[in-house]
Amino acid sequence: MEQVLIRALLAALDRGDAVAMATVVSTSRSVPRHAGSKMLVYPDGTTLGTIGGGEMEARVIRESLACLAEGRPRLVDYQLVNPAQGDPGVCGGEVRLYLEPHMPTPTVMVIGCGHVGRAVIDLAHWMGFRVIAYDDRPDQAEPASLPHADVVVSGSLADALLEHPPTTDTHIVMVTRNMALDLELLPVAIATSARTIGLMGSKRRWDTTRERLIGMGFDSEALGRVRSPIGVELNAETPEEIAVSILAEVVGLRRGAL
Repeated sequence: MEQVLIRALLAALDRGDAVAMATVVSTSRSVPRHAGSKMLVYPDGTTLGTIGGGEMEARVIRESLACLAEGRPRLVDYQLVNPAQGDPGVCGGEVRLYLEPHMPTPTVMVIGCGHVGRAVIDLAHWMGFRVIAYDDRPDQAEPASLPHADVVVSGSLADALLEHPPTTDTHIVMVTRNMALDLELLPVAIATSARTIGLMGSKRRWDTTRERLIGMGFDSEALGRVRSPIGVELNAETPEEIAVSILAEVVGLRRGAL
């Protein structure tokens, strides 16, 4: 069973999903499961495996969901003696469990594989992000020319996002070649669950893009999700310097500094 759980855990992370592992680390006297017993808890509350069932397991599921929300592990102890005093069982023993959240590698999705896009891809890879590279031009989205991208997609952005849906740990970086493309792609990006959406360009370009989207009936509140111009102010000029600026903003947002 342990190998099944490990394979399921790795599969969840490959999909970009978080999952918590609950492990019985110590027991005394009579308890439902021995030390080493494990259970996976998914964000929707479903489980794989068991650490004993009943009220104790229900409490462990709740604690595991809180653990996932915080992104931090925790130890929990249960006495299984007297339900009248709030104990989750009557077996007579004690159980200690370690709840460990396994969070997916944060993703940077780069939309636009021009000079700046490629610099962002390379730097994001070096920083440990999972990188998805997208360009509507097939000749710019060749996996062989983007060795530091984990996934390379082209064609319709809507189709690409269906195949690789952004999660709340995905940062979309739009470094497109013109405003017309921004007008086409931004509504698709904003409709996702991405944690952040940043758009490269001048303030004037963003103001014009925003006005046109509102004129097309787009919700101004939803447009508030977009950070543009993307990046911290470094007076950056080269693609590599701009990539540093962009990813500095991503890190600042992730760490709560911005």
